[in-house]
Amino acid sequence: MRREHLFTRKPCQRFCLPIVAFLALFSVFAADADLPSKSRQLIVAVAPDWDTHRVVLQCYERANGRDAWREVFPAKIPALVGRAGLAWGRGAHRIPKGSPAPVKRERDGRAPAGCFRIGKVYGYDSAPPRGSRYPYRQVSVWDAWVDDPGNPLYNRHVVVDPGDVPPWFEKQKMRHGDFAYRWLLEIRHNTDPPVPGAGSAIFFHIRRGEDRATAGCTTMRESDLVSIIRWLRGEKRPHYVLLPRAEYAQLQKSWGLPPL
Repeated sequence: MRREHLFTRKPCQRFCLPIVAFLALFSVFAADADLPSKSRQLIVAVAPDWDTHRVVLQCYERANGRDAWREVFPAKIPALVGRAGLAWGRGAHRIPKGSPAPVKRERDGRAPAGCFRIGKVYGYDSAPPRGSRYPYRQVSVWDAWVDDPGNPLYNRHVVVDPGDVPPWFEKQKMRHGDFAYRWLLEIRHNTDPPVPGAGSAIFFHIRRGEDRATAGCTTMRESDLVSIIRWLRGEKRPHYVLLPRAEYAQLQKSWGLPPL
């Protein structure tokens, strides 16, 4: 399958997902919790259905886990997700029993749905956007994010040794001089630990056009992304919730989400 995947410009090789990893993909959901009560910052994106690539996004904040969520920005933000829509991802949530929706797989063209921790910001610049106080790493020429399910470093950030560059590095490197990747805000999907083939390299980043969908990331105007980065605070344990509207309405109370 061909895709516009983050950091990878050529179609990756086909792979066979081991049975053990395949079973782990589903068993992990039963053990996970939903939106943690200690989270005080929340990015919410809602799609009309499972098969759309357009969403509306808003940020929310609360003083503590008992307070009501309040909107941060005066207007909702238009954003784009996977060209094939959404699929349940691996994060800080449980998949509702009996859900007929698909589960996220590598190169399926779908954005992972659910609730996810927000990781650090990666960028080409020597410093994060002015005013940001969120963890930041400047992407060097030796940084990589592995999207090959057959690689033991799958879905991990790696800095390779310049004196011993592995053969896979060229296809996995992060720095391309691409304007869309000037700022990357990690969505921690399929991380603790990564399951081979369950999806990798999921970020917020700058959109390529007003209606150009992604391979699974969430994209928006650069100004909107920078506003979010400036707002984030690590001590507030920010999370990202991406759901179709019907599922959001069903899960709002049990997940402790703000009303639509």
